[in-house]
Amino acid sequence: MTPEQYVQDKAAASGSSFYYAFLFLPPPRRAAITAFYAFCREVDDIADEVSDTGVAAAKLAWWRSEVAASFAGTPTHPVTRALMPLASAYGIEARHLLAVIEGCQMDLDQSRYLDFAGLARYCDLVAGVVGEVAANIFGRSRESTLAYAHRLGLAMQLTNIIRDVGDDARRGRIYLPTDELKRFDVKAGELLERKYSDRFCALMAFQAERAHRCYDEALAQLEAADRAAQKPGLMMANIYRSLLREIEADGFHVLHQRISLTPIRKLWIAMRTNWRGR
Repeated sequence: MTPEQYVQDKAAASGSSFYYAFLFLPPPRRAAITAFYAFCREVDDIADEVSDTGVAAAKLAWWRSEVAASFAGTPTHPVTRALMPLASAYGIEARHLLAVIEGCQMDLDQSRYLDFAGLARYCDLVAGVVGEVAANIFGRSRESTLAYAHRLGLAMQLTNIIRDVGDDARRGRIYLPTDELKRFDVKAGELLERKYSDRFCALMAFQAERAHRCYDEALAQLEAADRAAQKPGLMMANIYRSLLREIEADGFHVLHQRISLTPIRKLWIAMRTNWRGR
Protein backbone atom coordinates (compact mmCIF):
# COMPACT_ATOMS: atom_id res chain seq x y z
CA MET A 1 0.00 0.00 0.00
CA THR A 2 1.34 3.41 -0.95
CA PRO A 3 1.48 6.26 1.58
CA GLU A 4 -1.16 8.06 -0.49
CA GLN A 5 -3.53 5.10 -0.32
CA TYR A 6 -2.88 4.72 3.39
CA VAL A 7 -3.93 8.28 4.21
CA GLN A 8 -6.90 8.07 1.86
CA ASP A 9 -8.13 4.92 3.60
CA LYS A 10 -7.54 6.50 7.03
CA ALA A 11 -9.59 9.57 6.15
CA ALA A 12 -12.41 7.62 4.52
CA ALA A 13 -12.66 5.11 7.37
CA SER A 14 -13.11 7.85 9.96
CA GLY A 15 -16.55 8.80 8.63
CA SER A 16 -15.76 12.37 9.61
CA SER A 17 -17.61 15.39 8.29
CA PHE A 18 -14.22 16.66 7.11
CA TYR A 19 -14.07 13.95 4.46
CA TYR A 20 -17.11 15.31 2.64
CA ALA A 21 -15.53 18.74 2.31
CA PHE A 22 -12.32 17.22 0.93
CA LEU A 23 -14.22 15.83 -2.05
CA PHE A 24 -14.69 19.32 -3.50
CA LEU A 25 -10.99 20.26 -3.52
CA PRO A 26 -8.68 20.04 -6.54
CA PRO A 27 -6.39 16.96 -6.35
CA PRO A 28 -3.19 18.59 -4.97
CA ARG A 29 -5.02 20.39 -2.16
CA ARG A 30 -7.13 17.30 -1.50
CA ALA A 31 -3.96 15.22 -1.17
CA ALA A 32 -2.48 17.70 1.33
CA ILE A 33 -5.54 17.98 3.56
CA THR A 34 -6.11 14.21 3.45
CA ALA A 35 -2.53 13.53 4.58
CA PHE A 36 -2.74 16.15 7.34
CA TYR A 37 -6.11 14.85 8.51
CA ALA A 38 -4.71 11.30 8.59
CA PHE A 39 -1.91 12.57 10.84
CA CYS A 40 -4.48 14.12 13.18
CA ARG A 41 -6.42 10.86 13.29
CA GLU A 42 -3.29 8.80 14.03
CA VAL A 43 -2.39 11.02 16.99
CA ASP A 44 -5.94 11.47 18.28
CA ASP A 45 -6.56 7.72 18.21
CA ILE A 46 -3.69 7.25 20.67
CA ALA A 47 -5.41 9.37 23.30
CA ASP A 48 -8.81 7.79 22.64
CA GLU A 49 -7.93 4.12 22.18
CA VAL A 50 -4.78 3.35 24.20
CA SER A 51 -5.92 2.66 27.75
CA ASP A 52 -2.44 2.53 29.31
CA THR A 53 -1.37 6.16 29.70
CA GLY A 54 2.30 5.17 29.82
CA VAL A 55 2.03 3.42 26.47
CA ALA A 56 0.03 6.31 25.04
CA ALA A 57 2.66 8.83 26.22
CA ALA A 58 5.40 6.73 24.62
CA LYS A 59 3.50 6.64 21.34
CA LEU A 60 3.07 10.43 21.37
CA ALA A 61 6.78 10.79 22.11
CA TRP A 62 7.49 8.63 19.06
CA TRP A 63 5.34 10.92 16.93
CA ARG A 64 7.28 13.96 18.17
CA SER A 65 10.46 12.24 17.04
CA GLU A 66 8.84 11.34 13.73
CA VAL A 67 7.84 14.97 13.14
CA ALA A 68 11.42 16.10 13.80
CA ALA A 69 12.82 13.41 11.50
CA SER A 70 10.26 14.19 8.81
CA PHE A 71 11.11 17.88 8.67
CA ALA A 72 14.77 16.89 8.63
CA GLY A 73 14.07 14.90 5.48
CA THR A 74 13.66 11.32 6.74
CA PRO A 75 9.97 10.47 7.29
CA THR A 76 9.29 6.81 8.02
CA HIS A 77 5.53 6.54 8.69
CA PRO A 78 3.12 6.34 5.71
CA VAL A 79 1.34 9.48 6.94
CA THR A 80 4.45 11.63 7.09
CA ARG A 81 5.74 10.15 3.83
CA ALA A 82 2.48 11.27 2.19
CA LEU A 83 2.47 14.67 3.90
CA MET A 84 6.05 15.90 3.62
CA PRO A 85 6.23 16.34 -0.18
CA LEU A 86 3.26 18.73 0.14
CA ALA A 87 4.11 20.51 3.40
CA SER A 88 6.19 23.36 2.02
CA ALA A 89 3.73 24.24 -0.76
CA TYR A 90 0.88 24.66 1.72
CA GLY A 91 2.67 26.22 4.69
CA ILE A 92 2.52 23.17 6.92
CA GLU A 93 5.20 23.49 9.62
CA ALA A 94 6.51 21.25 12.36
CA ARG A 95 4.95 23.55 14.98
CA HIS A 96 1.49 22.73 13.60
CA LEU A 97 1.98 18.99 14.00
CA LEU A 98 3.59 19.37 17.41
CA ALA A 99 0.66 21.50 18.60
CA VAL A 100 -1.77 18.73 17.70
CA ILE A 101 0.40 16.24 19.60
CA GLU A 102 0.50 18.63 22.59
CA GLY A 103 -3.29 18.78 22.59
CA CYS A 104 -3.52 15.01 22.66
CA GLN A 105 -0.94 14.94 25.46
CA MET A 106 -3.33 17.15 27.45
CA ASP A 107 -5.92 14.38 27.16
CA LEU A 108 -3.46 12.08 28.93
CA ASP A 109 -2.43 14.61 31.57
CA GLN A 110 -5.83 15.94 32.63
CA SER A 111 -9.46 14.91 32.49
CA ARG A 112 -11.13 18.10 33.78
CA TYR A 113 -10.91 21.80 32.99
CA LEU A 114 -11.49 24.33 35.75
CA ASP A 115 -12.77 27.09 33.49
CA PHE A 116 -13.41 27.99 29.88
CA ALA A 117 -10.02 29.66 29.46
CA GLY A 118 -8.29 26.33 30.08
CA LEU A 119 -10.68 24.49 27.80
CA ALA A 120 -10.21 27.08 25.06
CA ARG A 121 -6.45 26.50 25.10
CA TYR A 122 -7.00 22.78 24.64
CA CYS A 123 -9.49 23.43 21.83
CA ASP A 124 -7.03 25.69 20.06
CA LEU A 125 -4.38 22.97 20.03
CA VAL A 126 -6.62 20.16 18.79
CA ALA A 127 -8.92 22.20 16.53
CA GLY A 128 -7.77 25.80 16.08
CA VAL A 129 -4.37 24.78 14.74
CA VAL A 130 -6.08 22.22 12.51
CA GLY A 131 -8.26 25.03 11.19
CA GLU A 132 -5.18 27.15 10.49
CA VAL A 133 -3.50 24.39 8.50
CA ALA A 134 -6.73 23.69 6.61
CA ALA A 135 -7.16 27.39 5.77
CA ASN A 136 -3.63 27.49 4.36
CA ILE A 137 -4.26 24.39 2.26
CA PHE A 138 -7.59 25.67 0.97
CA GLY A 139 -5.90 28.96 -0.01
CA ARG A 140 -5.99 32.38 1.60
CA SER A 141 -4.89 35.91 0.83
CA ARG A 142 -5.84 37.61 4.10
CA GLU A 143 -4.23 37.33 7.54
CA SER A 144 -7.70 37.65 9.08
CA THR A 145 -8.56 34.26 7.59
CA LEU A 146 -6.31 32.66 10.21
CA ALA A 147 -8.36 34.29 12.98
CA TYR A 148 -11.50 32.96 11.25
CA ALA A 149 -9.98 29.48 11.08
CA HIS A 150 -9.04 29.40 14.77
CA ARG A 151 -12.47 30.66 15.83
CA LEU A 152 -14.22 28.15 13.59
CA GLY A 153 -12.04 25.38 15.02
CA LEU A 154 -13.17 26.40 18.50
CA ALA A 155 -16.84 26.38 17.46
CA MET A 156 -16.53 22.93 15.94
CA GLN A 157 -14.65 21.49 18.90
CA LEU A 158 -17.29 22.87 21.28
CA THR A 159 -19.88 21.09 19.12
CA ASN A 160 -17.91 17.86 19.47
CA ILE A 161 -17.78 18.30 23.24
CA ILE A 162 -21.56 18.83 23.43
CA ARG A 163 -22.20 15.76 21.26
CA ASP A 164 -19.80 13.53 23.19
CA VAL A 165 -20.63 14.46 26.80
CA GLY A 166 -21.88 10.96 27.61
CA ASP A 167 -19.14 9.04 25.79
CA ASP A 168 -16.40 11.23 27.24
CA ALA A 169 -17.74 10.85 30.80
CA ARG A 170 -17.63 7.08 30.45
CA ARG A 171 -13.96 7.42 29.41
CA GLY A 172 -13.32 9.40 32.56
CA ARG A 173 -13.15 12.79 30.83
CA ILE A 174 -15.37 15.79 31.39
CA TYR A 175 -14.68 18.71 29.07
CA LEU A 176 -17.47 20.91 30.43
CA PRO A 177 -15.69 23.48 32.64
CA THR A 178 -15.91 22.68 36.34
CA ASP A 179 -16.99 26.20 37.29
CA GLU A 180 -19.88 25.97 34.82
CA LEU A 181 -20.98 22.61 36.19
CA LYS A 182 -21.10 24.25 39.61
CA ARG A 183 -22.96 27.29 38.29
CA PHE A 184 -25.75 25.07 36.95
CA ASP A 185 -25.54 22.66 39.92
CA VAL A 186 -24.77 19.63 37.76
CA LYS A 187 -22.67 16.93 39.43
CA ALA A 188 -20.12 14.87 37.52
CA GLY A 189 -21.86 11.72 38.74
CA GLU A 190 -25.05 12.75 36.95
CA LEU A 191 -23.21 12.62 33.64
CA LEU A 192 -21.91 9.12 34.36
CA GLU A 193 -25.33 7.94 35.52
CA ARG A 194 -27.03 9.48 32.46
CA LYS A 195 -29.34 11.56 34.62
CA TYR A 196 -31.19 14.23 32.66
CA SER A 197 -32.63 17.25 34.45
CA ASP A 198 -33.68 20.81 33.82
CA ARG A 199 -30.34 21.83 35.31
CA PHE A 200 -28.45 19.68 32.79
CA CYS A 201 -30.50 21.04 29.88
CA ALA A 202 -29.82 24.61 31.02
CA LEU A 203 -26.09 23.84 31.20
CA MET A 204 -26.10 22.36 27.71
CA ALA A 205 -28.14 25.26 26.30
CA PHE A 206 -25.46 27.57 27.70
CA GLN A 207 -22.76 25.51 25.94
CA ALA A 208 -24.70 25.52 22.67
CA GLU A 209 -25.25 29.27 22.81
CA ARG A 210 -21.51 29.81 23.18
CA ALA A 211 -20.78 27.49 20.26
CA HIS A 212 -23.28 29.35 18.05
CA ARG A 213 -21.66 32.64 19.06
CA CYS A 214 -18.26 31.27 18.01
CA TYR A 215 -19.66 30.22 14.61
CA ASP A 216 -21.05 33.73 14.11
CA GLU A 217 -17.79 35.36 15.18
CA ALA A 218 -15.78 33.12 12.87
CA LEU A 219 -17.93 33.87 9.84
CA ALA A 220 -17.75 37.60 10.56
CA GLN A 221 -13.95 37.39 10.33
CA LEU A 222 -13.90 35.72 6.90
CA GLU A 223 -13.37 38.43 4.30
CA ALA A 224 -15.03 38.25 0.88
CA ALA A 225 -11.65 37.90 -0.84
CA ASP A 226 -11.10 34.47 0.72
CA ARG A 227 -14.67 33.21 0.87
CA ALA A 228 -14.54 31.20 -2.37
CA ALA A 229 -11.27 29.48 -1.48
CA GLN A 230 -12.51 28.69 2.02
CA LYS A 231 -15.69 26.93 0.85
CA PRO A 232 -14.51 23.54 2.20
CA GLY A 233 -14.25 25.10 5.66
CA LEU A 234 -17.70 26.60 5.26
CA MET A 235 -18.99 23.14 4.32
CA MET A 236 -17.59 21.74 7.56
CA ALA A 237 -19.03 24.66 9.51
CA ASN A 238 -22.49 24.08 8.07
CA ILE A 239 -22.33 20.33 8.72
CA TYR A 240 -21.23 20.82 12.33
CA ARG A 241 -23.74 23.59 12.98
CA SER A 242 -26.52 21.41 11.57
CA LEU A 243 -25.41 18.72 14.01
CA LEU A 244 -25.54 21.23 16.86
CA ARG A 245 -29.08 22.24 15.90
CA GLU A 246 -30.04 18.57 15.73
CA ILE A 247 -28.77 18.07 19.27
CA GLU A 248 -30.72 21.12 20.44
CA ALA A 249 -33.89 19.89 18.73
CA ASP A 250 -33.48 16.52 20.48
CA GLY A 251 -33.41 18.22 23.87
CA PHE A 252 -29.69 17.58 24.52
CA HIS A 253 -30.18 13.84 24.98
CA VAL A 254 -26.45 13.23 24.66
CA LEU A 255 -25.76 11.21 27.80
CA HIS A 256 -27.00 7.88 26.45
CA GLN A 257 -26.38 8.27 22.72
CA ARG A 258 -24.13 9.91 20.15
CA ILE A 259 -26.31 12.02 17.88
CA SER A 260 -25.03 12.23 14.30
CA LEU A 261 -26.03 13.20 10.79
CA THR A 262 -26.38 10.58 8.07
CA PRO A 263 -23.69 10.46 5.36
CA ILE A 264 -26.21 11.50 2.70
CA ARG A 265 -27.23 14.53 4.76
CA LYS A 266 -23.60 15.55 5.25
CA LEU A 267 -23.01 15.24 1.52
CA TRP A 268 -26.13 17.28 0.77
CA ILE A 269 -25.03 20.05 3.13
CA ALA A 270 -21.58 20.09 1.51
CA MET A 271 -23.09 20.24 -1.98
CA ARG A 272 -25.53 22.99 -0.99
CA THR A 273 -22.68 25.03 0.50
CA ASN A 274 -20.66 24.55 -2.67
CA TRP A 275 -23.57 25.84 -4.79
CA ARG A 276 -24.45 28.77 -2.54
CA GLY A 277 -20.90 29.71 -1.57
CA ARG A 278 -21.82 30.14 2.10
